[in-house]
Amino acid sequence: MNPELTNWTGTLGLPRFDLISDQDFAPAFDTCLQLAGEAVEAIAANPEPPSFQNTVAALETAEDPLNRLCAVFYTLASVDSNPAREDLQRQIAPRLAAHGSKVSMDPRLFDRVEAVMQEKDTLAPQDRRLTELTLRGLRRSGAGLTGEARDRMAAIRERLAVLSTDFAQNVLADERDFTMAIADDRLAGLPDWLLRAMRAAAKERGLSGQIVTLNRSLIVPFLEHAGDRALRELAWRAWTARGDGSGAGGAKTDNRPIAAEILQLRHERAQLLGYADFASYKLEPEMAGSAENVEALLRQVWDPAKSRAEADGRQLEAMLNDDGVNGALEPWDWRFYAERRRKALHDLDDAAVKPYLTLDAMIGAVFDTANRLFGLEMREFQAPLWSPDVRAWEITRDGRQMAVFLGDFFARPSKRSGAWCSSLQQQHHIGKGQRPIVVNVCNFTPPEQPGAPAYLSWDDAHTLFHEFGHALHHILSDVGWPSISGTSVARDFVELPSQLFEHWLEQPEVLDRHARHAETGEPLPAALRDRILAARNADSGFATTEYLASALVDLDFHRGQPPADPMARQVEILKELGAPAAIPMRHATPHFAHVFSGDGYSAGYYSYMWSEVMDADAFEAFMEKGDAFDPETARKLEEWILSKGDSLPADELWLKFRERKPGVHALLKGRDLIEVAS
Repeated sequence: MNPELTNWTGTLGLPRFDLISDQDFAPAFDTCLQLAGEAVEAIAANPEPPSFQNTVAALETAEDPLNRLCAVFYTLASVDSNPAREDLQRQIAPRLAAHGSKVSMDPRLFDRVEAVMQEKDTLAPQDRRLTELTLRGLRRSGAGLTGEARDRMAAIRERLAVLSTDFAQNVLADERDFTMAIADDRLAGLPDWLLRAMRAAAKERGLSGQIVTLNRSLIVPFLEHAGDRALRELAWRAWTARGDGSGAGGAKTDNRPIAAEILQLRHERAQLLGYADFASYKLEPEMAGSAENVEALLRQVWDPAKSRAEADGRQLEAMLNDDGVNGALEPWDWRFYAERRRKALHDLDDAAVKPYLTLDAMIGAVFDTANRLFGLEMREFQAPLWSPDVRAWEITRDGRQMAVFLGDFFARPSKRSGAWCSSLQQQHHIGKGQRPIVVNVCNFTPPEQPGAPAYLSWDDAHTLFHEFGHALHHILSDVGWPSISGTSVARDFVELPSQLFEHWLEQPEVLDRHARHAETGEPLPAALRDRILAARNADSGFATTEYLASALVDLDFHRGQPPADPMARQVEILKELGAPAAIPMRHATPHFAHVFSGDGYSAGYYSYMWSEVMDADAFEAFMEKGDAFDPETARKLEEWILSKGDSLPADELWLKFRERKPGVHALLKGRDLIEVAS
């Protein structure tokens, strides 16, 4: 086995990606699965009486080589996919699921952890918390099942692993394979910065001229600025066709039957464990607790968002009709006319804004904000990583290493779409302790020429802050065990740090300090800054409605008996909601990767809004002090939210920080929906 896959020898403990080849992974998985199986078996078969150290603590390190191998492989599979890696993903997914089932459903382990739990009052607080969570995890994985039920649970988990892998790869294939060439005589209305991005995308694929791809940072501005309505429709239909069998991959990338089978298997899995449906199973350990609580929150925001969207839609349709189109506003029209209205109302032109929002300038804003709030210092260094585009920083505080941070910011055909934060290794205090290696991945449009500035949109800048908010949850983590470290928290709590950190982008002092013109170095004019901030919620009805539609469809899919035809049920739900026809779901079922590429956000897409209720209230804590960088509030935020991981239940951590329950008022105010709600 290539030792670099598990014993990393690179700078500051990074893997040496230049010493790893695709051929190394298959034998490494063979070896590491065997080692993990043997290590867990030794714990389960230990003749000594169960104790925290020989059972619960031992499980924390039993699979270290396998975990490190998976961290390397799945990072590469997400950011730099190729046929060999995709094939290995399909092979390894059921094997990892089978191993996971064998471990988590081992009755000997369950009995040992349960015995440790009987002595919980003798354990240190974090040890007791880890024991509680380990026992809960074993119970929810089916450790109490026997006979046919046990065998069926294992089979379901293996099948779900295969299906979720296929779902993700189908979406990636449709995104990777689609390009739409735009002839020179059909470029009306497209700003120069967008044309440069379209030409850079063509050049990256060895094509001439300019193209549109399904990269969000490219297709959304195309839909906002393209004056050619027919081209907008073609682009929008391709974007929304991902995974539905009509996209670039055709029937072989059709995710509709995959989604239906996933929903059926999740329901069966929940019922095997004694739950009424998958939503009941999934939401039990979350802050929300039940589907009823989730729906109550979403419905509370739906009505004012829909009212705002409908009022906006009437204005946009009038603009469409004034342009000589005698018909209804269509989904491919909304962004175009919303952008035209925003420009008119706020005297705002992206061409004037983007030079101030370069990637380097916004990285500087992110790092300076983290320094002012938490005293973190960043030093960039060179290391052999998976792409020359990836950048690396050592993060320290008072001379102590806090983390290694990797940023992979630009879109590539081989990269999964979207933006996310992951970690190659978690923080913990075992032995000499370990600091995290954190990865932020984005899909910003790269510059046309190497070395040229990369321009971000306002949404891109928000994404940069959002993902670094997740990174801070890892960087500032200070707990004993990896299983409760960093972002290993309730799903509807995990978005709190990320969404909260976005607020600092909108602080005038941050923009005044860091938004500098790429060519002249001049600061962002105060008048332009104020117009940017005034326009940030110009289309909040659309943004909130498209999100809520996805969240409510996700919740409905997992409540009660799952639909035999998810697409038909999706149509019914949107009709029941009275969703505006020109605002489709943000993520339609065939490419709803949050929900179907794994269990992470299944019955949990609502969590962004659940967390937003808290993040809006949390930022109010700073505003109540009259200072967005109030040191005492920042200290409490780190002490009770960012450093604690899952060492205490999420609701307890929130109350320690804020000393009251959050309310929806601050969220509605932040989205400019408060007047509609009242």
